[in-house]
Amino acid sequence: MQVLRKLLFPISLIYGLIVFLRNRLYDWGIFSSKSFDTKTICVGNLSVGGTGKTPMIELLVRELSEKFDVAILSRGYKRKSEGFLLSDEQTSVEDLGDEPFQLKSKFPKVTVAVDADRRNGIGQLEQKINADVILLDDAFQHRKVKAGLSILLTAHDNLYTKDWYLPTGDLRDSKREACRANLIVVTKCPANLSSSEKDKIRASIDPKFHQKVLFSYLSYNKELKGSGLSLDALKGKKVTLVTGIANPAPLVKFLISEGITFEHLKYNDHHFFTDQEIELLKEKECILTTEKDYVRLKSKITGLHYIEVKHEFFENDRELLKKELLQFMTTIS
Repeated sequence: MQVLRKLLFPISLIYGLIVFLRNRLYDWGIFSSKSFDTKTICVGNLSVGGTGKTPMIELLVRELSEKFDVAILSRGYKRKSEGFLLSDEQTSVEDLGDEPFQLKSKFPKVTVAVDADRRNGIGQLEQKINADVILLDDAFQHRKVKAGLSILLTAHDNLYTKDWYLPTGDLRDSKREACRANLIVVTKCPANLSSSEKDKIRASIDPKFHQKVLFSYLSYNKELKGSGLSLDALKGKKVTLVTGIANPAPLVKFLISEGITFEHLKYNDHHFFTDQEIELLKEKECILTTEKDYVRLKSKITGLHYIEVKHEFFENDRELLKKELLQFMTTIS
């Protein structure tokens, strides 16, 4: 696969040129970016693949929802509905897509909507509800909307500063667009990341005067959801790990470190399971999966276990994030 990606380098040059021209057209005002009356916070990345956007949205909901009315707007990737859709109690995972459905299930009091056209989606939300802030999931590259606060995520093991354009690399947007972010969060760091390593990464990112670089790592809940069992209870069982996420490597590494023996059935990100695949999974003795996969499987398979994951920040970075959020929410536009 790596050889093929290198052979496709000429295509990546064309892709990079298209991305460059598109961004310049926005910079020059030929394409317009629209701001909205409602405060907006964008969470996104420059690359394809998992940087932890959904856990970051969850963290923002927890931080903001105690004092503010929060709404979430997502594209709803691979959903079976079209246009703008405001979720309610009858909305299914097929209607919303797995990640928005996961968010709605976890935060039932928070408004969750989907629309591939973020500008239209925000407009619809402003007409239908009175939110204090709209969280834009995976919208950093959607320049039709000018967010009030932008949070750019980059994974520790695949920093955008060391990446290249698709299809040779994983970049879907230009590295120089990182300058539009207010906060740059390096996610999926080793829990023992040293201060010197952080300094090297900061130097590589070279933040602008208006930017702050934060560091986070993934924390897995050893009390499994969906079953009430602890992770230790799976030791000695014939465990099948089922993942349909962009990058399951951190989860796999964690389970191995915890002494869990398992077979791994790896599917593409946002995979909707076929009837044949469901029948195969029903034959498994013990299935452990991710929360995103759980919302797609729970109505089809009984006895599922899923492991919850969240971002934890190093040292004072969590307090710094809280301070930035509060300052943004209390500043009059």
